[in-house]
Amino acid sequence: MKNLAQKIFGLMLSVILVSGVAFAQQEVNIVTTDLGSGVYLLKGQGGNIGLFVGEDGVFMIDDQFAPLSDKIKAAVADISDQPVKFLINTHWHGDHTGGNENFAKSGSVIVAHENVRKRMSTKQVIKAFNREVPASAQQALPVITFTEQVNFHINGDDLNVIHVPNAHTDGDAIIHFIKANIIHMGDTLFNGNYPFIDIGSGGSIQGYLQNLENVIELADDKTQIIPGHGVMSNKSSLILYHAMLADIHNNYKILKEQGKSLEEITEIGISKKYDGKYGNGFIKPESLLNFIHASSVEKLDKAKLIQPNKTDLHDHGAGQSAH
Repeated sequence: MKNLAQKIFGLMLSVILVSGVAFAQQEVNIVTTDLGSGVYLLKGQGGNIGLFVGEDGVFMIDDQFAPLSDKIKAAVADISDQPVKFLINTHWHGDHTGGNENFAKSGSVIVAHENVRKRMSTKQVIKAFNREVPASAQQALPVITFTEQVNFHINGDDLNVIHVPNAHTDGDAIIHFIKANIIHMGDTLFNGNYPFIDIGSGGSIQGYLQNLENVIELADDKTQIIPGHGVMSNKSSLILYHAMLADIHNNYKILKEQGKSLEEITEIGISKKYDGKYGNGFIKPESLLNFIHASSVEKLDKAKLIQPNKTDLHDHGAGQSAH
């Protein structure tokens, strides 16, 4: 009975995750937090929004769901008298891109990794939930795409938008505010919960761990970290999160090398000591093990897990293109 309830809950979450339905049943408010240096965190329903305001215009990271666009625009208007000039999508999922069309109609320029545009352009299937996602409207698609990195020099800061290969998906990006010392991680961090790794969209535990290592290297003790979901984080918290995932992954590999099946490994409960802290979100321990197992089956080429060059953060990234 418990497993059935979890499956039903997971299915409901998947519907909200990719489409943004179920707004009729609840009122959503946009809550704004000032992080300093012109950067703000906006929370509503869906992925955490990053906002950067200044004389050059408003730079926004992700836009949650279409029904919330007017509320998000109102929250922006409370901070700045300028519209959103640039809108970055950290990946393709609907709880981060659902408002794209509305913001594009208001003049926002949407920027994302090239795989975000590719996936939004065609029907997708989120295998973890067995759910089909229709192609997005043409106006919702990113009009500027990049392959590895694109930089913005805006509002007195240097922002590096860095592609993260095969982590949450195959189109993830993190955004590093150099002077403000803030990093928006998108869904490469579910702070306080086990992560959702979208294997069908090119995600993997290997890439997820690699990116956590990369961000730990980029950060210092004063860096503020915006997760895709959850409360604000920092370097010390990220180190603990990485250690937790790495430990579970390593234990899986040890048991797998001993010939244990996924069912046997799940029964052993290799995540048990972490479940009380991280296993209360919509991703349960057995789901996390399924993601790890699927990553192993996919046999991801580790050569694809490219690390950004910390010493070259101010150089322009390669492969920028406009559509």
